[in-house]
Amino acid sequence: MLQSKLLVKTSKTPPKDEISLNAKLLIRAGFVDKLMAGVYSLTPLGFRVFKKIENIIRQEMNKIHGQELLLPSLHPQKNWEKTGRWKQMDDLFKIPLNERKNFALGPTHEEVITPLAQKFISSYKDLPQYVYQFQNKFRLEKRAKSGLLRCLEFVMKDLYSFHATQKSLDQFYEQVKKAYQNIFTRCGLGDITYLTYASGGTFSKYSHEFQTLTQSGEDHIYLCPECQIAINQEIIKEQKKSCPQCQNSQLEKKKAVEVGNIFKLGTRFSQAFGLRFSAKDGRIKPVIMGCYGIGLQRVMGAVVETQNDSRGIIWPEEIAPFKVHIIQLEDKDQNVKEQARTLYDLTKKEKIPTLLDDRKDKKPGEKFADADLFGIPLRVVVSQNTSRQKKYELKHRNKEKKILLSQQQLLKIIKR
Repeated sequence: MLQSKLLVKTSKTPPKDEISLNAKLLIRAGFVDKLMAGVYSLTPLGFRVFKKIENIIRQEMNKIHGQELLLPSLHPQKNWEKTGRWKQMDDLFKIPLNERKNFALGPTHEEVITPLAQKFISSYKDLPQYVYQFQNKFRLEKRAKSGLLRCLEFVMKDLYSFHATQKSLDQFYEQVKKAYQNIFTRCGLGDITYLTYASGGTFSKYSHEFQTLTQSGEDHIYLCPECQIAINQEIIKEQKKSCPQCQNSQLEKKKAVEVGNIFKLGTRFSQAFGLRFSAKDGRIKPVIMGCYGIGLQRVMGAVVETQNDSRGIIWPEEIAPFKVHIIQLEDKDQNVKEQARTLYDLTKKEKIPTLLDDRKDKKPGEKFADADLFGIPLRVVVSQNTSRQKKYELKHRNKEKKILLSQQQLLKIIKR
């Protein structure tokens, strides 16, 4: 893409009404735009990052045989009354149609997926089933002040599983744990994201969260240095401040942000909607369920919170909006322009996502500042100096060292 054609423009100063670092950097760099508290638009730059996160999640869900679908955001009140959550959930958006009929904007989709599954599951032969979606969620969040980490409207990947036995659910639950670890590793959060024990509520003894360590996190977790798992704030007293796996009591208190969670739902929702199946022995039993969520904007926000420097964002390569950022200096020099365009055309031919800063109204310092703010992994400078040597200057965003390379050497590194 040519930067001169890019919709967004950067800002030198952070927005005054934002507290969180992720919102400040993403708005300054032009990746998101704040519509109101807790609601953000994704610009073309931000949407590229979002889609890369989505595709990573999709790939990992497909590996464990998930089937993708799409469910409505608008839910009938009666479905939520069946589960008792119409009155129980204090963050539920309720939309009145008339005096006798209301709708909910879906904060989650158990009330929709369960009656849908009822139409197709009737026998043990139909089980297990795993379905997932990427869909807008709406939650009446009272603390919408942490940028993309806490929104009123956001996109979640929610996976739902249906099983004939507890053993089947337990086995799949472990598969999802591994898939989630793969997702966070590929998004650049693997080293700082921990499987965290949480209360199972009415569903089971435990559920699990995936918590990413960050000083800006609103959650507190207690990390076991031996097992590398954690316990969240709500169940630490119940655990008597010891690790549930090794009973180590020397836990380290850390600040973190939740980027995903997984629950064993049991039969709560299947009982509410009459989702049953005929077992091998002929008995009619309720289907056992699980649910597994990841907030995509939360992942994006967590990456920015944890991977940045004083100059801007440092995107992990797999979710960066572009892999290469070519900075073209001395725009009146025809040799410079031709060398920059040649490299740009070669990267396009190789299908390497590349942004070419061909802007004529920006000084070199402004171009470098924007490049650092954008956080694209590889920066390639083409100038009169490099052009005379028939070289390119390469710098990794997360390193200070600059090296001069021939076109062949540079392409080898970019492809790798």
